[in-house]
Amino acid sequence: MPKSLPLTSVNHVGLMTVHLDESIAFYRDVLGFRLVDRPNFDFPGCWLFNYGIMIHLIHNEATEGSDEREIDTRGNHLAIHSDDLETVEARLNEWGITYRKNEIVDRGIKQIFFHDPDGHHVEIGTYPPLPPFVD
Repeated sequence: MPKSLPLTSVNHVGLMTVHLDESIAFYRDVLGFRLVDRPNFDFPGCWLFNYGIMIHLIHNEATEGSDEREIDTRGNHLAIHSDDLETVEARLNEWGITYRKNEIVDRGIKQIFFHDPDGHHVEIGTYPPLPPFVD
């Protein structure tokens, strides 16, 4: 079997958005990301960074659709660690953001899931250290 690719780290997560201005405000104001200078592409978008993660918001009308989806803890999502889920929950309530709480008892993981303005799932959780590798 060939060796795995010579990768070093995650560079960014790209998310398509119909609601560019609302998404910029959400990631900046609600999640605390900071705007990063973006190349002069021929399409609208935005780059943001914080917590060791870069997010590229990519405007794309083709993603138009219903943003009224159920919060799904198994859906594709961006997950960010917090040591203070009580404050996270209080702030989500202040913003009027609907969320769903989840707990994985045997691992000591507590999670709060919600949507960004385009319906992408966001997870904020408390996570223990990395579990042992199984390979």
